[in-house]
Amino acid sequence: MRYKEKKKWYQRIPGYRSGVTWKMITASIIYTLILFVILVPSESSTEIADENTAEDAAELEAEDATAANDKQEADKQTNNDEEEQKAKEEEERQAEEEAEQEAKEEKERQAEEEAEQEAKEEEERQAEEEAEQEAKEEKERQAEEEAEQEAKEEKERQAEEEAEQEAKEEKERQAEEEAEQEAKEEEERQAEEEAEQEAKEEEERQAEEEAEQEAKEEEERQAEEEAEQEAKEEEERETEEESSGSVSQEQAVSQAKSYLEYTAFSKSGLIEQLEYEGFSTEEATYAVENISVDWEEQAVSQAQDYLEYTAFSESGLIEQLEYDGFSSSEAAHGVENITVDWQEQAVIQAEDYLEYSSFSRQGLIDQLTFEGFSTEHATYAAGQVGL
Repeated sequence: MRYKEKKKWYQRIPGYRSGVTWKMITASIIYTLILFVILVPSESSTEIADENTAEDAAELEAEDATAANDKQEADKQTNNDEEEQKAKEEEERQAEEEAEQEAKEEKERQAEEEAEQEAKEEEERQAEEEAEQEAKEEKERQAEEEAEQEAKEEKERQAEEEAEQEAKEEKERQAEEEAEQEAKEEEERQAEEEAEQEAKEEEERQAEEEAEQEAKEEEERQAEEEAEQEAKEEEERETEEESSGSVSQEQAVSQAKSYLEYTAFSKSGLIEQLEYEGFSTEEATYAVENISVDWEEQAVSQAQDYLEYTAFSESGLIEQLEYDGFSSSEAAHGVENITVDWQEQAVIQAEDYLEYSSFSRQGLIDQLTFEGFSTEHATYAAGQVGL
């Protein structure tokens, strides 16, 4: 912006720039001096003046006229100069006002430009801030999306790991169940094989026992036949000797009858008992053959006696009677002619086993079956004792 330079005091005098004013001042000074000289004359000058009054008056008039003309011209010139000065000043004022207006307009323009610039800069700054804000928000959004993506991926990874872990555990559980199932099946198979083996062994044992029993029966039959033959021969011999028997033989007969009064015996069992009491085999045999006794009924009594203090299966009781010396037919007759509930016998036998040993359900059933009870009776007994 341009500013008007401040004028000095002498520059403010009208006509300073054109020089007219100085000319007027100079003329005024000269004119004043002339008037001073005229109006304030000295003594000498008065004398001279008196002499030359007329001449001087004319000259003065001429000078006055000239001065008046000059003054008029000077005044006119001054007026012209003043008008010019005023016009010039007006022009300068207008120029100054125009300059000020231009300066003002320039200033306003500059202010406007500055305002526009500031507005533009502010707009750019705001745009930049908005861009930065948007960039920041975009960055935060991206960071948030990345965090969400990472969280999602982490969640999916964890879900996948959990699924893999569950699948692994399920696989291990299935493998364990399969192993347990296989072990159980193997155990059942082994138990079945053992049962089959035991059944086979039992069958073989029974077959062997039957063979032994048959051999024993055959041997007993032969022995009986031989004994009968010997007895017959002895009887014939005794008849021939016409002897009625010795005292010791009669004692053996008496002792045999006494035994049969309170307990049951098989024929061979009674002979062995008499031998145990000190009688000879001949005396014991004589006594047994010379008493009236039904050995099948003895087998019935012996079977009943056994069942009073212990439990037996049907086949087990037959075996026990055979062990005591009864023949197979006598033992079978004895068992067939007693009143007994073999199912309850199985229960009693099961209770006896559990008093001194521990059994699983199947183990107890197998043991009872081994003792000669049927599978049905053994299963019933296991259920009755709580297995």
